[in-house]
Amino acid sequence: MIERIKKLREHFASAEVEALYITNPENRFYLSGFTGTAGSLLLCRDNNYLFTDFRYTGQAVQECPGYLIIEASGENAKFLLEYLAENRVTCLGLEGDNLTYNQFQTLREQLGGVALKSVSGLVEELRARKDKGEIALIEEAVRLADEAFKDVLPQLRPGVPEREVALMLEFSMRRRGAEGAAFKTIVASGPRSALPHGVASAKIMAPGDFVTLDFGAVYNGYHSDITRTVVLGRPAQKQREIYEIVLEAQMSAIESLRAGIKALDVDSAARGIIARAGYGEQFGHSTGHGVGLCIHEKPRLSARDQVLLEEGMVVTVEPGIYLPGWGGVRIEDTVLVQNGGCRVLTRSPKEKLLSLI
Repeated sequence: MIERIKKLREHFASAEVEALYITNPENRFYLSGFTGTAGSLLLCRDNNYLFTDFRYTGQAVQECPGYLIIEASGENAKFLLEYLAENRVTCLGLEGDNLTYNQFQTLREQLGGVALKSVSGLVEELRARKDKGEIALIEEAVRLADEAFKDVLPQLRPGVPEREVALMLEFSMRRRGAEGAAFKTIVASGPRSALPHGVASAKIMAPGDFVTLDFGAVYNGYHSDITRTVVLGRPAQKQREIYEIVLEAQMSAIESLRAGIKALDVDSAARGIIARAGYGEQFGHSTGHGVGLCIHEKPRLSARDQVLLEEGMVVTVEPGIYLPGWGGVRIEDTVLVQNGGCRVLTRSPKEKLLSLI
């Protein structure tokens, strides 16, 4: 944590602030290790403070070495003012995209002559590059999801409701050690597989259905994300064709993925294949996104993102084709960006369309 705070402080000058007030829960955990649900951080040039209420002070002492723990109840502004004055802070950086209007107004009214400046994104930029410990936690989250997919495959058959499949996936991940599901589990069968975010419904899966399963695990705060599409029975020719186009697009994007390439070029590698096959209009979302303490974080593998990918970034690669009224295919892996290439963390099979007869 100390190294992360040190790197963050190096950005104070360019952001034109003398201290930073952290209210985003993921950023709070990233910089302190605090797992409570209520609290905020004040990072000054030389001192670190964690404000939390009576329920969590003992926990914070255990989890957050290097921080002075301040018991605070209600609004933190009156407590902040004391420590801002003690550290001679005249300009305080805020996470503007995490504060409500009322919270900002309260801070502005109660902090007197301290200037307030929104510096959203500073911590998120650091979080985009994972260290070895973070990568190990994501790998475990990926493993839990892979094992859950293996567990549920024998249960995928006509007559089973989508929601029951989602429950089985989530139970398997929790039983193996996950804190919970990374997001609301998607199980979309038949024509519903054309819904990119078709969360599990009461629909009963039928013979010949495509079934798209998009799910992930949370392990020690870190997320995984996987999508696989299977068919219940012998696949029709069109089902095979669409699957093979998406698989080719996904593999092309993965082959292009490496430190130093622009995010939009990875997106282009997948999008070009789908467009040339005549389905460009049926691939309407980005090719992928960063994953870590949040299921969606920087960078974004989109047609507009000029960011250069860096070693240690962890992203998803998930092109898809969606044909309303018929069905759709998405294939997604969690991938670690490296110098000279990448490493696919997901192990679940995808090389051919799984036919569950």
